[in-house]
Amino acid sequence: MKKQLFALLFALVPFAAMAAPLPDMPHSMSPDLSDTASLQRGKQLYVNYCMGCHSLEHHRFARSAADLGIPQDLIEENLIFSSELAFNDQMHVAMQSGDSENWFGVAPPDLTLFSRLRGADYIYSYLLGFYRDPSQPLGVNNTVLEASAMPNVLEPLQGVQEMVCSESDRPLPGAELDPLTGKYQSCEVLQITRPGSMEPDEFEEAMYDLTNFLVYVGEPSKLQAQALAPKVLIFIFIFGVIAYLLKREYWRDIH
Repeated sequence: MKKQLFALLFALVPFAAMAAPLPDMPHSMSPDLSDTASLQRGKQLYVNYCMGCHSLEHHRFARSAADLGIPQDLIEENLIFSSELAFNDQMHVAMQSGDSENWFGVAPPDLTLFSRLRGADYIYSYLLGFYRDPSQPLGVNNTVLEASAMPNVLEPLQGVQEMVCSESDRPLPGAELDPLTGKYQSCEVLQITRPGSMEPDEFEEAMYDLTNFLVYVGEPSKLQAQALAPKVLIFIFIFGVIAYLLKREYWRDIH
């Protein structure tokens, strides 16, 4: 009995790990995989601003083209910039991992399954969390991932964002005591000090689209699975009724 109990507990460990809550993020978003226009814009943003470093090795141009209703000629003309890539290829990057390690200190990760690892809120908050920090090698930092090795490639769209600090005589949450002034300093507010090509609301919507696309890439068949689920449940119910009646027929003479 004890062995069976231990086996059951051991089998439940992966489910407990999957159910562990992720830490709260500064920003939250609700992905909408049925919003085809959002996913199309997200793919365009990804190819133009992210795919120079981050690959989607488990996803093909053709798959998202079919799912999002993008004609092949538009993909080839506007979203495939390398002559080494074709419409049916996986979304690889041209940059070699050795070069990226020399330039950034670490090879940029593949993002195909990143949304399933970290969640949509993490990606969305990370994209909105870049700010100027002269103490960092690349001159930028991130509120979600401290000392991130990624440059802020989205700064032309968002503009220059800086951390605004405030002082207080009282120990506010998250504030640190400055021994020189004797006051508590809190640096948690981000402010756009030089605008980019997008207004703040436009940039947040663009980052929503980009995050939405990454969530889609993590599980492209999710919408199809959700549409198929009611049919499967109906089949299981009908099959269960038939199996029960068949069982009664088989065991009628025995009982």
